[in-house]
Amino acid sequence: MRNFIPGHAIHLLRGGNDFFPALICALDAAQREIWLETYIFADDASGRAVADALIRAVRRGVDVRVLIDGWGARLYLSKTLERELTSVGVDLLFYRPEVENQPFRFRRLRRLHRKLCHIDGKVAFIGGINIIDDMNTPGHTPPRIDFAVRVEGPILANIVRTMHRVRTLVELSQLQNITLEEDASPAVAEAAGAVRANLIVRDNLNHRHAIERAYRVALGRARQEAIIACAYFFPGWRFQKALIAAAQRGVKVTLLLQERVEYKLMHYAVRTLYEKFLDAGVEIQEYHHSFLHAKVAVIDGQFATVGSSNIDPYSFLMAREANVIIHDPDFAGQLRSALLELITDGAKPVLAAQWQQRTMMMRLLSVLAYGTFRLIMAVTGADPENGWFPMSREAREAHEQKPEEPRAGS
Repeated sequence: MRNFIPGHAIHLLRGGNDFFPALICALDAAQREIWLETYIFADDASGRAVADALIRAVRRGVDVRVLIDGWGARLYLSKTLERELTSVGVDLLFYRPEVENQPFRFRRLRRLHRKLCHIDGKVAFIGGINIIDDMNTPGHTPPRIDFAVRVEGPILANIVRTMHRVRTLVELSQLQNITLEEDASPAVAEAAGAVRANLIVRDNLNHRHAIERAYRVALGRARQEAIIACAYFFPGWRFQKALIAAAQRGVKVTLLLQERVEYKLMHYAVRTLYEKFLDAGVEIQEYHHSFLHAKVAVIDGQFATVGSSNIDPYSFLMAREANVIIHDPDFAGQLRSALLELITDGAKPVLAAQWQQRTMMMRLLSVLAYGTFRLIMAVTGADPENGWFPMSREAREAHEQKPEEPRAGS
């Protein structure tokens, strides 16, 4: 596939037990600079360990820049830890910090949901794991289930570029000292391995559909199996169509979704889609053992994606996201094995016969939730390409005629 760039070394990191030691090791090896973006930076055991590594880096002369979403910081970052970071010279900024003591504005819903880090432009981390301990799951059963990857190779250039671009926008909006292009170290983009990969970002402007399109293209090419694990799942009609079409041509399509209720409106709304999926032969597995936070997929044992983007309207319309797409049988096999283990050890299948027997109250809750969700999407200007709001037949046919080719973000 022409959208995959060769020359990468990519390592799968499953949960905090893999992620934080690998990240801290890379931070401790930094020589020039560290750039970190995250939605949550918690003052807990894992957050403290990362903070200590950042402080050590500053003290040996490394330039450390950290960008945290304003809402995530409000919920989890203590003032004490913030002062400890800034007092030693960590350049700490908040993305849209205006979350308190202000009237509601639609733009406040736009959040930085990416989890990115690059060290010296040589090694990067990308995925769905925030700087928060797996056991720190308020209101949920721990541990948190999530994935990330450690990357070396040519896509470092794209990672460095997109992180620089977002930070510069935040600095401009907050009248901070602007980080010029020449202030950032160039990425080391030489080949580091044999894996083909690319970075896909969503900025709700130039690359608004890139992540969802990559999923749909992969589903359209699937011939044997597609496993999608997603914490928050409420796909638009084009995504629904891709899933159903794959299942109907004989692909074994499996959705690994949360059983536990976190956001009630989405929890009940998505269940209006279950009957459609089950009738088409899509297998639904609900994870019940602990808190599923993953946003990953494996298709035909070749294509894989790991990142921060859920398959729901909030991610597609409001949040800055970043995923890596990978075409490599060894990596895809590792991720597939991890997902099958989750299904075997902690999931329950949703059976069509049992689903037909759900109570009238459950049916009514789903219908009401679905209607409310559609109304919200209409009010917020939902994107017709993703289809959370009704389209005319002419508009839908026009969208269906567009070529399904993924475009990698920069």
